[in-house]
Amino acid sequence: MSTTFFEKTTTGLRYDWTREEIRGIYQQPLLDLLHQAQQTHRAHHPPNRIQTCWLVSIKTGACPEDCGYCPQSAHHNTGLPRQELMDPQETIAQARRAKANGATRFCMGAAWRQAPEGREFEAVLEMVRGVAALEMEVCCTLGMLTENQAQRLKEAGLTAYNHNLDTSPEFYGNIITTRVYEDRLRTLDSVRRAGITVCSGGILGMGEKEEDRIGLLEQLATLRPHPESVPVNMLVRVEGTPLASQPDLDPLVMVRTIATARILMPRSMVRLAAGRKQMTREASALCFLAGANSIFVGERLLTTPNPLPDEDQMLFRDLGLEPLEEPATRRGDGAGPAAAHGE
Repeated sequence: MSTTFFEKTTTGLRYDWTREEIRGIYQQPLLDLLHQAQQTHRAHHPPNRIQTCWLVSIKTGACPEDCGYCPQSAHHNTGLPRQELMDPQETIAQARRAKANGATRFCMGAAWRQAPEGREFEAVLEMVRGVAALEMEVCCTLGMLTENQAQRLKEAGLTAYNHNLDTSPEFYGNIITTRVYEDRLRTLDSVRRAGITVCSGGILGMGEKEEDRIGLLEQLATLRPHPESVPVNMLVRVEGTPLASQPDLDPLVMVRTIATARILMPRSMVRLAAGRKQMTREASALCFLAGANSIFVGERLLTTPNPLPDEDQMLFRDLGLEPLEEPATRRGDGAGPAAAHGE
């Protein structure tokens, strides 16, 4: 790849990426792609620092959406127990535990199609205020939001809102029929208008084609500004969901997608999210080399398994990685503030 092209893609932020340009980056020889991604990463982020985030399900199951990957959908018979909204004080206690374990970002996920009004939303605001008081980044994923709800979350201290695009606009209808792509974009717009940072990414391994992964990246990289956090999830197959029989995803697809995301959105935190339990240590290492600089820690991501803390500590030690010791929003480098198939 020519020096001119490299300079074009690393010296400044761009929001006018074409699908053809993104395809050219994604499809280049893997070692060239990793080299470019690593150079871009080091130009914008501490090279061996990883932000550790903690994700908790504050309301589980009975979701009216029919997302084909999600065990929390009321449309799928997965045997997942339903859990009503968690008590705010219990949530805040979990945030304290997360902070004691080194997490600088605490994420709360609720299985709603649309964030409700009334008592439940007031309880979420109490949670946000309590976690913010711990001087952690606070992220929520509650489904669709109104502008008024986004503003109230901002006033309560919310740092970031997660709302994934999941896949390309072309493939989206194969995965979800109860919500259209434009609904997701409108929620991201409401979040931006409230002054909350955006966390938005996608899920790989749902049966999409390479062009769909490129299309997802195009959608994210042409948002202005870019999402401050870009979670890249590998499908966690759950018995009872329509996607339970999908074949294994080649981990190098994760590596390519993360590397391309790093080049397109150089200042974003790129999060290696759901699916780490299915990956080898070597595959995870390649994802960090590709520019991932954030992970979830803790035993579970909403309802799906995650590597144990001891496993993560050993991996960090062997790779020479260290956790960020303060929230990414305080680093002053433009990186800001994630869901299992959430963040």
